[in-house]
Amino acid sequence: MTPPPPPPPIDTELALPLPGLRRQSELRRIRSLGRLRGRIALLGPAFVAAVAYVDPGNFATNVSGGAKFGFLLVWVVLAANLMAMLVQYLSAKVGVATGKNLPELCREYFPRPVSWGLWAQAEVIAISTDLAEFVGAAIALNLLFGVPPFTAGLMTAAVAFGVLALQSRGYRKFEIAIAALLGIVLLGFVYDLLQVHVDAGSFASGFLPGFSGTDSILLAVGILGATVMPHVVYLHSALTQNRVKAEDDDERRELLRFQKLDVVIALTVAGIINMTMLVVAAGLFHSNGHTGVDSLEGAHSELGTLVGGGAALAFAVALLASGLSSSSVGTYAGQVVMQGFINRRIPLFLRRAITMAPALIVLAVGLDPTKTLVISQVVLSFGIPFALVPMILLTSRKRVMGALVNQRRTTLVASLVAAVIIGLNLFLVHQQFFA
Repeated sequence: MTPPPPPPPIDTELALPLPGLRRQSELRRIRSLGRLRGRIALLGPAFVAAVAYVDPGNFATNVSGGAKFGFLLVWVVLAANLMAMLVQYLSAKVGVATGKNLPELCREYFPRPVSWGLWAQAEVIAISTDLAEFVGAAIALNLLFGVPPFTAGLMTAAVAFGVLALQSRGYRKFEIAIAALLGIVLLGFVYDLLQVHVDAGSFASGFLPGFSGTDSILLAVGILGATVMPHVVYLHSALTQNRVKAEDDDERRELLRFQKLDVVIALTVAGIINMTMLVVAAGLFHSNGHTGVDSLEGAHSELGTLVGGGAALAFAVALLASGLSSSSVGTYAGQVVMQGFINRRIPLFLRRAITMAPALIVLAVGLDPTKTLVISQVVLSFGIPFALVPMILLTSRKRVMGALVNQRRTTLVASLVAAVIIGLNLFLVHQQFFA
């Protein structure tokens, strides 16, 4: 009996027969899941980033802006969201094109003093971010269950670690958990919007740019800082850098098309939430003469009085989901910042303890939480240029980005966005201290 022919030689690394066969790329494997499943599997990073665009700081600035100025600042919310789409697209492109995140590229291409300076200001931004997230979640726990503010802050920290731990089980579980919390925020405000009568003409007039004194400019800058978040500019590049490994420039371009779609969908959802926050405050509080509603607790109370307990409950649940999800994302961003800029890692618990300490102090001493939130968003707005300018410089360099280098018009528009943000900040400083 003739023995069977020997099997073809096997490449032990690829576990495939050598003659004429190649390993299937990770992108092709994901696309082979099917038209719908394959596309959905490539979405996700922007939804994690989008959570930072609807954190408790947004609640504070949008509620205050809508109650005091009605629909005047609707255009600011729209403009900030469009800016955010461009910013997050560029950040996602950094990770896809280079396989590195933005802080890592800053360390590699900028002088060491510049990199360390960027790290120092990013840590200040991280503290301001934690301030908004912890204070917001603590307010929500207090409104829902009567938990004392300081205890609520500690509970928020514990939940944030739990959500973040999902990442060790795979990026997809973490992305789904964050997207689910984002969905809760959306549903909460859609419910509240359905309880409020909104005059269509007044709403439409809000799309015409304009201000009404320095206070409106302060809130506009706060809205901008609460929408275009510096720490998530750094984070998004980390979310895409190793998520799906591209084999060549064609695959990088294909991945980038999906990241663009991801950004548009996720930030459209975030924009709808932000717009709804302001519209509810304008249509309910401002229209009824309650222009003094300038706190989250006050908004919750007025919702219960003017509309009913269901609307107040939806508001508090949305605020809690926002605080818990954004605090988890903030912790992740902090690790990316430190590791990228100065190539250092410290235990996650210690890092969280350092950056959340100011928030816990605010809760412990009883400072006005909503005013603290608004000011924290203004601080965040001043941090935006330190994230945007390096990103624009790096994405416009072919030796950094290769085939995915920015087109000239993209760099021009991004530079204009950065200039508008910097100009608003300088104008605010002038009005506050020199006018």
